[in-house]
Amino acid sequence: MERKKASDFPPEVLKLFDGYVHGQLDRREFLDRAAKFAVGAFTATAMLESLKPNFAWAQQVAKDDKRIKAGYADYDSATGSGKMRGYLAQPAAAAGKLPAVLVIHENRGLNPYIEDVARRLATANFVAFAPDALAPLGGYPGDEDKARAMFAGQDAKKREEDLYNAGLYLKSRPETNGRMGVVGFCFGGYICNLLAVRMPELAAAVPYYGRQVPAADVPKIKAALLLHFASDDEGVNKTWPAYEEALKANKIRYTAHVYPNTLHGFHNDTTPRYDEAAAKLSWQRTLEFFNQHLRG
Repeated sequence: MERKKASDFPPEVLKLFDGYVHGQLDRREFLDRAAKFAVGAFTATAMLESLKPNFAWAQQVAKDDKRIKAGYADYDSATGSGKMRGYLAQPAAAAGKLPAVLVIHENRGLNPYIEDVARRLATANFVAFAPDALAPLGGYPGDEDKARAMFAGQDAKKREEDLYNAGLYLKSRPETNGRMGVVGFCFGGYICNLLAVRMPELAAAVPYYGRQVPAADVPKIKAALLLHFASDDEGVNKTWPAYEEALKANKIRYTAHVYPNTLHGFHNDTTPRYDEAAAKLSWQRTLEFFNQHLRG
């Protein structure tokens, strides 16, 4: 399939797609409403297919890359769903214990893009663990629409416990030095903010276009925060001013970046919403932030 850019789509269709992937409208509603923007062979159905992920585009670090060792690992979540699973990636030849980074996926489980993000962290000399919130349902099913439906049917509180327990599991791994950060995308960005509240031992949190926690919870945050926002992301950005005010009032260490002319999901290199410049700059900042707060 030809790789398209966000600029190839009418802005109204991109907004419809954002609603579709966040469960605000179903496939039929998307197609019905997008049809008015169709041009020639670029029908509503063709636009939807072009906007869906192509995971072949996303692999920056191969699964068998000799610099790393990676595979699946089980962990316990006694306060959540019980037995859980995630993807563990680390340098193949580490000299001593390393800092740890928890990687939290979007609202559709542990897909190949998120596994690749974990491998990218391993090549940067971190122990990375990406839990799969869909593990109690058999894991990420390989189909994004099915994954979103499975995710939407979960008990949100149990799911939060499962991801919290993933952090405890990672921090306890013998390869780690006890210092831990978290990075997450969309839903995972919200979990970054949540874990910053719940885990006083967390040293650094990097939410990408994630919803914020209530201002009343901000005083509990001990981690340093690096927050990445897309410029065109009304649903997430509308609550940012109040959150920033609370961060300032409570003297929480934070840095925030808004990337011009970007959409929600700009780091995800499997879809046309990907913005290469913003993705690369934000990732460079993320690695520098983790190096600053998790080493030494």
